[in-house]
Amino acid sequence: MSATLLSGTEPAASILEAVKPRIKKLDPKLVIVQVGGDPASNSYIRKKLESCKSVGMRTEHHQFRNNITQAEMFAEIKTLNNDNDVTGYIIQLPLPAHLEKVQPLLFREIDPYKDVDGFTAYNLGKLFLSTEFEHLPPATPAGVIALLEHYKIGVEGKHAVVVGHSNIVGKPLATMLLNRFATVTVCHEMTKDLAHHTLQADILVTAVGKTGLISKDMVKKNAVVIDIGITQTAEGIKGDVDFASVKEIASAITPVPGGVGPMTVACLIRNCVIAKERQIARQ
Repeated sequence: MSATLLSGTEPAASILEAVKPRIKKLDPKLVIVQVGGDPASNSYIRKKLESCKSVGMRTEHHQFRNNITQAEMFAEIKTLNNDNDVTGYIIQLPLPAHLEKVQPLLFREIDPYKDVDGFTAYNLGKLFLSTEFEHLPPATPAGVIALLEHYKIGVEGKHAVVVGHSNIVGKPLATMLLNRFATVTVCHEMTKDLAHHTLQADILVTAVGKTGLISKDMVKKNAVVIDIGITQTAEGIKGDVDFASVKEIASAITPVPGGVGPMTVACLIRNCVIAKERQIARQ
């Protein structure tokens, strides 16, 4: 029996429809900062801009040359922090090598109230408190949680295994699952015998970016499989999971593309609306 397909299209559309009245009332503005012209980044940004347009949210795309200096980046962040018309902004990743090495310093300068990507230490730290303090969570982990909620897949008491421990996906998602009383195992490149852990998962999430990393023999029967990995191949975009074989053993599985991707965009836009509401309340 083939797994239920966990498409992100319908739940993402539901989130966007729900925020439309709030956008009309509050008139928030999202700024996307891009360095260079990475093709994958161009594609992601295009989808974000299209989604913002569909719900009537004002947007700006600030694109800088690949060799922009650190000082110029800090100046851009300061400008955005001080612009009262800017509700929230994101720095599109990945950054060029010379900026990637100072990425934590760049994030440190972002106003947490405008941090709609949820990457600052302030917003990440709040995740550790409880679900009530997940005000501006990173968009992809938030998208995974919203996807599970939409399809009424319970987390409480389940064993969730997260493959990938990045600061923007794996770690915050593991925390959000813990907040919902899942038992969580986090795996990474130094994990020995990955299959030993993945075979224990009621909910298996992978966010590595390595095609074919998760095969059928690494998945427990009737597990829920959430594939966040994205790799551009000659055959098109692929995830971390061998979809064709794993769908025959899993109870539910996300497609790539079309699964977590739309949810990430929708949750980013929702974060921008929440940021506007919190800024008004703060004033």
